[in-house]
Amino acid sequence: MKPLFIVFEGIDGSGKTTQAERLKDYFIKEGEPAVMSPEPSTGLIGKLIREALQKSIIAIQNQHRFEEQMAYLFAADRHYHLYNDEDGVFKLIHQDQTHVITPRYYFSSLAYNCHNQSEYDFVSRLNQSFPAPDLVVYLDIPVEVAMSRIAERAERECYEEEAKLTQVSLNYERIFETYSGLLLTLDGTQPEGDLQQTIIEFLTNYFN
Repeated sequence: MKPLFIVFEGIDGSGKTTQAERLKDYFIKEGEPAVMSPEPSTGLIGKLIREALQKSIIAIQNQHRFEEQMAYLFAADRHYHLYNDEDGVFKLIHQDQTHVITPRYYFSSLAYNCHNQSEYDFVSRLNQSFPAPDLVVYLDIPVEVAMSRIAERAERECYEEEAKLTQVSLNYERIFETYSGLLLTLDGTQPEGDLQQTIIEFLTNYFN
C-alpha cells in the first residue's frame, strides 16, 4: 500500500484519537511505517492553540473575534504541520515513506470556527490551499453520547459544551454533504473493534 495521508474527523468524544491509534498500530503490525500526527501540532503555534483551548489566554470576549483568531492560528499551525522539514506530513510521506494518520484537519476549522455563511467563507479562504487527504474517516455520533464520554475526562476544553457541539455536528453534516474527496462515514457508537475492522477493510479494498 502506498504511503497514505488519512484524516479522522468528528465532534469531541467521537473516538477519533482511539481509531487513529488503532489504525497506526495495525499498519505497524503489518510491517508498514505509520505515525499519528494530530492537530494542533507539537510546534510553537500548536502549543499556543492547546493552551488557548484549555484556558482563556486570548484577550477577546467577542465570540466572533475569538473564533476568527483561532481560525488564523489553526491555519498557520496547519501549514507548519504539513510542510515543516522535521516531521511535516509531506516529509514523512514522500521522504520517509510513512503513513500519516491525523485526528483533525481543515474540516475541523470549518466545523468549529464558523456560525454563519460569512464565517464559513472566511475559514474556507484561509484553508483553500491545503491539499485534500487520501481519505477522511468521519465518526458520526449523537451529541448526547459525546457529552457522556467527555464527562469522564479529567480536563475539558472550551469547545466541549453541548450547545457548541450541536452546532459543530450540523456544520460537519454540511461539510461532508458537498465534499468531493474520498470519505468514509461511520456510526461512531459502534464497538471500537468493529469500527477498526470496517476501516481496515475499506483501505484494503480501495488502495490495494
